[in-house]
Amino acid sequence: MPAMDITASVATLRDRVDRVTTAAQRAPGSVTILGVTKTVPRETVLAAIAAGLTDIGENYLQEARSKYVGLPPVRTHFIGHVQTNKAKAITALFDVVQSVDRLESGLALAKAAQTAGKALRALVQINISPAERFGIAPAEAPALARRLRDEGLVVDGVMAIGPLGGSVEDAFALAAQTFAAVGGATLSLGMSGDWERAIAHGSTMIRIGSALFGPRPAREGALA
Repeated sequence: MPAMDITASVATLRDRVDRVTTAAQRAPGSVTILGVTKTVPRETVLAAIAAGLTDIGENYLQEARSKYVGLPPVRTHFIGHVQTNKAKAITALFDVVQSVDRLESGLALAKAAQTAGKALRALVQINISPAERFGIAPAEAPALARRLRDEGLVVDGVMAIGPLGGSVEDAFALAAQTFAAVGGATLSLGMSGDWERAIAHGSTMIRIGSALFGPRPAREGALA
């Protein structure tokens, strides 16, 4: 996507998000747009940052390595499944890990962050969709968050992927309730197809890929 187009895309989406946020009786600007850059070229990522995007995320460590090094000031988010043997590399490259759903991976990240002297932020990924492979049961999320905070990990809230079918409203309400129990400042909820409903349920961060950067040439990622 040309730089001029991505500038317009960022501005248009920001305006839409602020209007939906206002309609939900929340302050405009209170919902962060996380640009999911899976398959997006580095030059497009740079253009999006120049257009005002403050947060970007990747599903795969290897892809992020090719385009996240040496970027202008921006918060980088890992949104893929965390493998414990890659915790050190993930910690080095990203500012936030949104997909902590197991004690083992959380402990590995906490250890890597402590060794690096880095205040790594993390979100507990909860499972609110029957079709989703990853995510801890919502009822178990507060205990996981407490344990990881005891280990020094900065657990800042909850991430969830909405269901493809069934009651999205019930699933999003459960995510909001779990966020309240876990605590923190970030409820990462909502993607290109359901972000408006997510904002109505209190989402503070929406993960947007195709609705921001256009259709992907490869298969759609699970988290955008």
